[in-house]
Amino acid sequence: MSRRGLWLFVALSVMWGTPYLLIKETTASFNPAALVFVRTAIGSLTLLPIAIRSDAIRPVLRRWRVVACYTAAELAVPWFFLASAERRLPSSTSALIIAAVPVISAVLARSTGARERLGATRTAGLVVGLSGVAVLVGFNARRHDLIGLTELIACALGYAIGPWIFHERLSDLPPTGVVTVSLVFCCLAWAPLGIAQLPTTMPGPRVLLSLAGLAFGCTAAAFLVFFALIAEAGPARALVVTFVNPMVAVVLGVTVLGEAFTVTTAVGCVLILAGSVLATRMSGARAGSGAEAGAGSGAGAEARA
Repeated sequence: MSRRGLWLFVALSVMWGTPYLLIKETTASFNPAALVFVRTAIGSLTLLPIAIRSDAIRPVLRRWRVVACYTAAELAVPWFFLASAERRLPSSTSALIIAAVPVISAVLARSTGARERLGATRTAGLVVGLSGVAVLVGFNARRHDLIGLTELIACALGYAIGPWIFHERLSDLPPTGVVTVSLVFCCLAWAPLGIAQLPTTMPGPRVLLSLAGLAFGCTAAAFLVFFALIAEAGPARALVVTFVNPMVAVVLGVTVLGEAFTVTTAVGCVLILAGSVLATRMSGARAGSGAEAGAGSGAGAEARA
């Protein structure tokens, strides 16, 4: 990887590992619906001029029904559930549960009749990854946490379904256009409830800075960096960021928010990441084509927090 590619990789790892912290900071002032609305409004307004200038909107709108389904699975529902869950659970726990998305994706691919065989290695990855989720859920299953854990699992399911929709129906479209239109759709969908639930008093500077960082840095700018990284280093290397940003989220949660890093957190972390790596391993030509499909589906998926 070139020096530029390395810097882009580091930047993207931070951008997509930071949202869990920033969401946690904003939940005291913003209800989930209001947070999703403001985040997508700012993100779509930022990306819209770029997408229009590159003529990436028109071909996407021709398939608006499929894009609407993709938006619901990848943005509208998961972002609401994630914001709601972080009102109850540590940001580091949220990041680690979401890190199991590659494992869930492999299960989904198998259950939908994908031709590719899982094999012993990938099957072992599924078992290991799901064991990690079980460790985290099992040791955090206090009554008041169960709702948050359920929301995170639903969020992870959405993040697994979204890329499948993209790969099957939208992979030939410009990723910038898909991302931008999805953000606009998500913003419009949450606008009625989000506007009604906006804070009645001005949030503090820390909350406003967190909101700005979430919308500009972790949403709009992160997508541009992601596309630049794909162009510089290729889709396979770009997707490695999926396994790095949960670690960033855990470190930030522990150091900035003072969240506990327990033995069960460490065990769950290792199992989920190891399982994700094993469950997504491919070989030969399949690795190349799979990586390219995954990179395209990442246009929306990895604003994943």
